[in-house]
Amino acid sequence: MDTFKVEGGLKLKGEITPQGAKNEALQIISAVLLSEEKITISNIPQIIDVILLIELLEGLGVAVEKISDDTYSFQANDINLTYCATPEYQSKAKKIRGSVMLIGPMLARFGKAYIPKPGGDKIGRRRLDTHFLGFEELGAKVAYDSETSSYYLDAKELKGKYILMDEISVTGTANVLMAAVMAEGTTQIYNAACEPYLQQLCKMLVRMGAKIEGIGSNLLTIHGVKKLGGTSHRMLPDMIEIGSFIGLAAMTQSEITIKDCQINELANILPVFRRMGVNFEIKGDDIFVPAQESYEIQTFMDGSIMTIYDAPWPGFTPDLLSIIVVMAIQARGSVLIHQKMFESRLFFVDKLIDMGAQIILCDPHRATVIGLDRSQQLRGIEMSSPDIRAGVALLIAALSAKGTSLIHNVHQIDRGYQNIDARLNKLGAKITRV
Repeated sequence: MDTFKVEGGLKLKGEITPQGAKNEALQIISAVLLSEEKITISNIPQIIDVILLIELLEGLGVAVEKISDDTYSFQANDINLTYCATPEYQSKAKKIRGSVMLIGPMLARFGKAYIPKPGGDKIGRRRLDTHFLGFEELGAKVAYDSETSSYYLDAKELKGKYILMDEISVTGTANVLMAAVMAEGTTQIYNAACEPYLQQLCKMLVRMGAKIEGIGSNLLTIHGVKKLGGTSHRMLPDMIEIGSFIGLAAMTQSEITIKDCQINELANILPVFRRMGVNFEIKGDDIFVPAQESYEIQTFMDGSIMTIYDAPWPGFTPDLLSIIVVMAIQARGSVLIHQKMFESRLFFVDKLIDMGAQIILCDPHRATVIGLDRSQQLRGIEMSSPDIRAGVALLIAALSAKGTSLIHNVHQIDRGYQNIDARLNKLGAKITRV
């Protein structure tokens, strides 16, 4: 069941609610290791990466109770770190990049951590140096075994320190933050990421008893405490799903209402879609996207071609650039997409070109899309999903195309999007798992 058969050319209509945020979930769920008291988390997305992380915690001895479809309680009062040496732990930890988020909590509470080199999307180099340099600043010793591709960390005592992050890394900031909350003394993390998901982690830790100042800024000050307690937490909706649904509506000329979007947390996402020519209305916390016969990409004030690029928050998230690429195919006008962070993320455009798109891949980081303005419809083809975000972009292209498409390797999509086929079928799509 790793292939989608997609019948294209259908217009969708209805309401859809975004799942809980994948990127927040991996941080929040890892943080339960910081306390021996019960922690309840709601709006958890039922996706492969999150399920694997929960299974890793269960293997470590965390008592996990599923309260409802999206709500779990966790209690890490009887942890068995020897599980880290088992083949089961190593196999599961290698499959998801989110497993690296366990290091900070392990170091903070138990003084040691072990993790095999984590997996994740193959979208270019994704170094972990930022994490380990931060741990070393706090006093941890890091060893890497090249034969097993595994990291070993030891820290008999973590001590607070001023840390200048060498890059604005969301996961790096979250990991070092979780280690610092129980370090002796005061830690300052400068050049910290400040995404809403990281702010959510900070707020949860504060409710657990952590002392964190500067939440939402690029300078976090953490006064270490000896113990953290329990709490409850509700995760934000996934902003990447929200952007994906906006792009889907525009590309397929569909009328879609996206419910419960937490509009105030979307920052630069909505303005970028407006620049791409998408009309939508904000109704409370919902986004209504009407069916559009056409949409026109704006130009800069001097008339030059629009450039859409990724940047650290509150800049435009790189996870939505794949959606922008696909949307631009049927727009009026042209756009230059500049993917700064990952050098392999634009390589999926060859499949879009095979479908009839007019795209020039300038180099690994830049692609120019020449909009077709609906002068011709994309054609269905057989293709394979290379990563989570490109997979959904290809799905959107297939839904807009003439004829039938086959998308293989859809477990990549399942890693980040919960029951996406069933949810879109409720809107009128025809997606079959074969």
